Amino acid sequence: MKNLISFMTRIPLKGDFEKARQGIWAFPLLAVITSALSTIILYFNVPLKNILAVLLLYFTVGLLHLDGLADFADGIMAKGDRERKIKAMKDLNTGIAGIFAVVMILFVQVYSLSYTPFYALFLAELNSKYAMVLALSTKKPLGEGLGAYFMEAVSRKQLLLATMIYTLLLVPFFLYEWRTVISVLGFLIGAYIIKLSLDNFGGLNGDCIGAVAEITRGGTLLILAFIWWYL
Repeated sequence: MKNLISFMTRIPLKGDFEKARQGIWAFPLLAVITSALSTIILYFNVPLKNILAVLLLYFTVGLLHLDGLADFADGIMAKGDRERKIKAMKDLNTGIAGIFAVVMILFVQVYSLSYTPFYALFLAELNSKYAMVLALSTKKPLGEGLGAYFMEAVSRKQLLLATMIYTLLLVPFFLYEWRTVISVLGFLIGAYIIKLSLDNFGGLNGDCIGAVAEITRGGTLLILAFIWWYL
C-alpha cells in the first residue's frame, strides 16, 4: 500500500515504483486516503467548504489526472481519423477543448458539493479509483507509457480483489442511506469514457485513464447532487 500511495498521491512516502503496479487491487482503498482531508472540511461545514474540499483533493492526488483529462479532450474533439486524434492528444500544447474540459470538471465538482452529503466526495473518489482499475483491465494499451506498464500487471485476481474491496466499502453507505445506491451510476460514466477511448484511439494510455478518473468523479458528484436535490 505504501508503494501505491507514493506513486498515486503527493504524500511524501518513499515507495518502490515496480511494486506499486502489483498493488492495483488496492486502488479503491486509496479513496479513503485521497478524500480524507476534503471529507473533514465538508463534515465540519467550514466557510467555502466546496472550494476548499476540491483544492485539498488535488493537493492530495496532484494534477496528473487533470492534465490527462485536458489531453484526452483535445484528442476526442480533434477532427479526422484515429491517427490525427492520437496526435492531438499527445500534443504538448493544450487546446481549447482541454481547457474547457478542465474548467467544467472543476466547476461540476465544486457546485455539486453544495447539494450532497459530506461523504459524497468519498463515494465519487471510490468510483473514480475503481473505474481506473477497469480501464487498466482492458489490456489494450495505447503506446508504451505508464498506462501500458500498469496494464501488464493487471490480473483477474487483482480485478476480483478490487471489486470485492469496492463493494465492501460501499455497503455501509447503502445501509445508512438508500440514496447512495444511485452513486453506482457514476461508475457507468467511467465505463463510457473507457469505451469512448477505445472507439476513438483504439486503446488507452495514461491520458485516457486520467480522464476516466476525473470524469467518473465529477459525474458521480453530479448524479448525487441531482438525487439529493430531487429526493
